[in-house]
Amino acid sequence: MSRLPFYLIVGLLLVVGIAMSVHRHVQLEVPWTPGEQRQVWEVEALVNFDATGDAVMVDMALPSSQQGFRLLTENTASPGYGLAFLEDQRGRRAQWSIREASGSQQLYYTAQLLVAPDSRAPRTEPPKLRGDIVWERPYDTAAAQVIDRAWRRSADAFTFARELIRDFGDERQGENTRLLLTQFERSPLLVRLLNQAGVPAREVSGLMLEDGRRRQSLTSWVQVFDEERWALFNPATGEQGRPDNLLLWESAGQAVLEVQGATNSRVTFSMLTHNQPAAAAVRNQLADDTLLNFSIHSLPLEEQALFQTILLIPIGALVVVILRVLVGIKTSGTFMPVLIALAFIQTTLVTGLVGFLLIVAVGLVIRSYLSYLNLLLVARVTAVIITVIAIISLFSVLSYRFGLNAGLTITFFPMIILSWTIERMSILWEEEGPKEVLIQGGGSLITAVLAYLAMNNPWIRHITFNFLGVQLILMALILLLGNYTGYRLLELRRFKPVTED
Repeated sequence: MSRLPFYLIVGLLLVVGIAMSVHRHVQLEVPWTPGEQRQVWEVEALVNFDATGDAVMVDMALPSSQQGFRLLTENTASPGYGLAFLEDQRGRRAQWSIREASGSQQLYYTAQLLVAPDSRAPRTEPPKLRGDIVWERPYDTAAAQVIDRAWRRSADAFTFARELIRDFGDERQGENTRLLLTQFERSPLLVRLLNQAGVPAREVSGLMLEDGRRRQSLTSWVQVFDEERWALFNPATGEQGRPDNLLLWESAGQAVLEVQGATNSRVTFSMLTHNQPAAAAVRNQLADDTLLNFSIHSLPLEEQALFQTILLIPIGALVVVILRVLVGIKTSGTFMPVLIALAFIQTTLVTGLVGFLLIVAVGLVIRSYLSYLNLLLVARVTAVIITVIAIISLFSVLSYRFGLNAGLTITFFPMIILSWTIERMSILWEEEGPKEVLIQGGGSLITAVLAYLAMNNPWIRHITFNFLGVQLILMALILLLGNYTGYRLLELRRFKPVTED
């Protein structure tokens, strides 16, 4: 029979598993290794105003995920106020409302932003050109001359904006620019001149992030569009480009803060930066399950903790398959070592080994006596189960009395599996002798220890929990190992006399 369908299935599992894992690493920035740290900025906006005793409506622009930053969480503190988060053509905004307020009022908004160099800004539509630009005399003549002078020294929208802004600098400032600055503020004036020249532009507000700064204000920037591209310009210096520590707080060309029913409104910002584990930093987006982002992070924490252990079982199973199929180690039961390895994770390796040996040794002694009673299989195994429970209870009590708290974890051993292990070893002792018992028992312990070392590795625990595509890769590897029909390593001893001859 053709093996082509088999290899196609294995290849498909490998491709899908690798693709899912790479997608989570690239798109969701889930790290390959545990313990990676990511920089997070915590920014607090404080809104102050004096209410006059009437109804108050506060509308404030909010930041969103953008180039270099990804919004993680946001919280507000506004006792007595209604709050709604709105999103429309003006961007994201928070709206507080109250029927009656008087005196000094304070509203807090806090956002956590992950520094994400690979994050890209959403597509931004250029603003419509203003068609209602009217200048009074003599500002119309001055504006026309300033535009003409910069236009002749430019090649596109960006170079025109740069030359225009530099003309307002101290070094190149002429009579026309000085005249315009006496009537208009710099940033709105630049946007007005750019629009008159047919260049889409708008004024945006950004926050320069500096660790530990308090009571900071937003700075104005000019956003210039050239077809589908856009660039930021510093209206004071004409420098093109966005600084790495600039967070665009309002990018739709609207007012940052609008307050109705109050006076003396203002907003100030404080900021701190800290590092936190990368897995925690991206946890909120991991909970958004999609076809390519299928994960268990959307489950409650209790179920997540359960699956964190369950997802390790295929790793132990792979170790068992390798040792039995390729090496040729004999074990007492096929996957009994995996369950023992799971118990070792709960008890620690040394405590688990001592407990396992004590339980099996005492159990074999009692099972040898039961063999003289000629009981039926079901009754004999049931008696062994009760005996194992009694042994575990006795060892737990004795270890607690002697102050050995580690002995209490012996209760994590799978009692039914231990009972069948004792029954199987006892029968093997009677049929094959103690040598075969030592071979299979020792093989089971070696396999369990190796499975424990693999399953308890921090990197493997991280990979299996955060990348479910690894399960498909493990399936493909196990299928390939199941197709192996060659010699096992331990069987090669039979050919030793040939090498001697």
